[in-house]
Amino acid sequence: MEKREKKNTGRRGGSYERVKPEFDQKILDIRRVTRVVAGGRRFSFSVALVAGDKKGSVGLGLGKAGDTALAINKALRNAKKNMVRLHLTKTMSIPHELKAKFSSSYVALMPNKGRGLVAGSVLRDIIKLSGMKDITGKILSNSKNKLNNAKAVMQALSAVSSRYTKAVIETVVVEGKEVPVPEKVEK
Repeated sequence: MEKREKKNTGRRGGSYERVKPEFDQKILDIRRVTRVVAGGRRFSFSVALVAGDKKGSVGLGLGKAGDTALAINKALRNAKKNMVRLHLTKTMSIPHELKAKFSSSYVALMPNKGRGLVAGSVLRDIIKLSGMKDITGKILSNSKNKLNNAKAVMQALSAVSSRYTKAVIETVVVEGKEVPVPEKVEK
C-alpha cells in the first residue's frame, strides 16, 4: 500500500502528496473468469502483473478476486513474493543468450551492445521494469498467451537470477560488510 504524507499548505485540511511506491508495476493481462454453480454463474477477475524497481529486481504475480482493484492488490503482493534479483553486467545487460520454454511459449533473450531494448509484448514490459538495457527479445512460438509468454521470460531470467531469501533480507551493511541482523532475545 502506498503511504501518503500530509503537506502543510496553510489551509484547513491541507493536501496530500503521493509518495512514490518502491516498485513500479504494469498489468499484463486482466481476464474475467466464470465459475458455474447451481444458481448460475459466478464471475471473478484474474490479473497478471509484473513489478520491478528498474535496478535489477523483477517479479511476476497473479491475483484473483471478485473486484479488479482487489485482484490487482493480490497480484502485486504475489509479484513481490516472487521477486528475483538479476545478476546483470556493468552495463545493465544480460551476460549471455537466454532461452526458455513454458507450456507452448518459447522465448529467447540476447544481449546486443548499443541497440537498446528491442522486444515486444510482455517481454518489453518485463525487461523495462527490471532495468535491463541493450537486449533483444524474441517470442519464437506462435503462442499469443501473455501469461505463458511472461512465465517463459521469467524462467529464462532464472538462469541469471537469485531469489530473495529471508537471510538476504535480514542482512545489514555495517562499515562496508554485510552482517546478519541478530534475532531478538526475549527476557
